[in-house]
Amino acid sequence: MSGRLQDRVAIITGAGSVGPGWGNGKATAVRFAEEGSKIFATDINLDAAAETKKLITDAGGTCVTHIADITKTENVKALVGACMDEFGRIDILHNNVGGSMPGGPADMPEDVWQGQIDHNLTHIYLMCRYVLPIMEEQGKGVIINMSSTSGIRYSGHPHTAYAATKAAIIQFSRSVAIQYAKKGVRCNSILPGLMHTPMVEARLAGHRAGGDVDKIVADRNAAIPMGWAGDGRDTANAALFLASDEARFITATEIIVDGGRSAASPY
Repeated sequence: MSGRLQDRVAIITGAGSVGPGWGNGKATAVRFAEEGSKIFATDINLDAAAETKKLITDAGGTCVTHIADITKTENVKALVGACMDEFGRIDILHNNVGGSMPGGPADMPEDVWQGQIDHNLTHIYLMCRYVLPIMEEQGKGVIINMSSTSGIRYSGHPHTAYAATKAAIIQFSRSVAIQYAKKGVRCNSILPGLMHTPMVEARLAGHRAGGDVDKIVADRNAAIPMGWAGDGRDTANAALFLASDEARFITATEIIVDGGRSAASPY
């Protein structure tokens, strides 16, 4: 039996992970491969991407890794060209890179603000800039952009630049979807909430809980109506649905993956 993404070529950005566990990019690359997709896994850390590749190839899948800083135009052009050289087409683009830095307008340094824009938003523009013409020529393609529930509601912490970029991703995705709707290209975004990815231990615990991982995990779980946090496998399954033919009539919209938190009040 063929998988839901059999023989389709998927570029997964941020396909590595900052630590043990299931980050969004790593989980999506593995899940897509399980459904027959050929994976072009790119990350700024080649060792992290290599770990993802091993999981895929050990299970009999196909994965090629590529190191790139996708906030840089030349890096993006090179990785898209490398994917085309390797596979000859691009069926799915999953833009997964992102991260938050604390602060509001009055206390966030200007270089941090600009870095957040580049890290969370500009790379999506660059990836789409060089992949969309390929998908248009093919007459088919799917783009999935990773946003956040921080783009639609206050998170409880001042991460103004992160929230602004994640809100922008939602409208960017909608705009691309409408522009390319008659060209066979669908574009949607995923809005994760408080997920337990390796980023919690690697970064967030230091920002918000003085390095106390148990405290931040307990606090986050308590804020979720379901009482527990999902992980990268949950966002990966949402991405799989959007990438598959089951979502053939779904474009210019969002899937929220947050255990009900964005519908709850207060923040």
